[in-house]
Amino acid sequence: MLTSGIIKNGTVFTYDETAPVCTDILIMDGRIAAIGNELDGDQLFDAKGYLVTPALTDLHTHIYWGATALSVRSEDHAIQSAVGTFVDAGSSGAGNVLGFEEFIKKPSPLNIFAFLNVSFPGIFGFSKDVMVGEAEDMRLLSKDACVKAVSRHKDTIVGLKVRAGKLAAGENGEKALNMALDWAEELGLPVMCHVDFSPPDIEYTLNRLRPGDIITHCCRPDPNSIIDDNKVIDAAHRAKERGVVFDIGHGMGGFSFDVCAKALADGMAPDVISSDIHCISVNGPAYDLLTTINKLIALGMSTEDALEAATKKPCHIIKRPELGRIRIGDPANISILKPSNEKAELVDATGAVLVSNNMLRPAGLIAGGQEIFLGTRKEQRHAR
Repeated sequence: MLTSGIIKNGTVFTYDETAPVCTDILIMDGRIAAIGNELDGDQLFDAKGYLVTPALTDLHTHIYWGATALSVRSEDHAIQSAVGTFVDAGSSGAGNVLGFEEFIKKPSPLNIFAFLNVSFPGIFGFSKDVMVGEAEDMRLLSKDACVKAVSRHKDTIVGLKVRAGKLAAGENGEKALNMALDWAEELGLPVMCHVDFSPPDIEYTLNRLRPGDIITHCCRPDPNSIIDDNKVIDAAHRAKERGVVFDIGHGMGGFSFDVCAKALADGMAPDVISSDIHCISVNGPAYDLLTTINKLIALGMSTEDALEAATKKPCHIIKRPELGRIRIGDPANISILKPSNEKAELVDATGAVLVSNNMLRPAGLIAGGQEIFLGTRKEQRHAR
């Protein structure tokens, strides 16, 4: 059922060329009807002391639940982290993206999209017990199948995903990356590139990426880190300058407090904050998107910048800007977050611990004009 009523007294981040302000939002039949004070209508939620933002968007997730071993249920994490838009990062390939669209996207009240894996079966061998890289066998990379899949699923597919690292591609990382870039150029789509161990090394990868392409796990620890001698490497600065998107992609091994702190100190803030939730990282250290946002705030990003990196910016990348803003006339996609000064221990992919007294907690979510939940919840996994 479409939502109607007023979210009152919140600090509203519209990310629509207006500064954050304490105001009300009127929703009628699932759309933003008015923004301002003294609006008429029934109260949905008294957001005094809360932050009201566009629904959080997680650009790097694995949510092909039930069909791929690595994936988790998006609905669980919508409630846990106030995420209204999930972008799956290559769980499905040309061989099974139809199932993703029919059984994950269509029944969901959430906004669901996908980067199509350039490997035909997607990420098929990822679990605690089995690890087989989907690009280790180049016979699985078919341009024809990829192009046909994109043409058939244009409302779902927002880019191509390649895991160009030794763990996912064996010795084929460079070849897989270059194939992905060639196909994406023809299709007019961005590439999201995963990096792990060499080959290819981080400099090669960064030098190959085009404006609008995404380097995920951008603050991964050594090896293949963007930091050398406590500074961001030149290849990363050059990539950033020409428009390559730097995405956190926390995951199980993709985020280091030390690397991120040094990058921030050298003027290299991430463009996008994402969780890379999957069957292993969901139990720590990533947990969810809001926990990852809290880590960036603890490292020194402003709350406004961190939330922009999980709302406006990822939505522009997937060419759905209306999902990353609060504007009159748009469908209501809204997250409500509760600031808390509780002490929490945050852990990165290396096991390093960072203590924070400035946490955001989920308090409400409206996605696609429908209420997912509203009201303060008992916090799950309290100290992450």
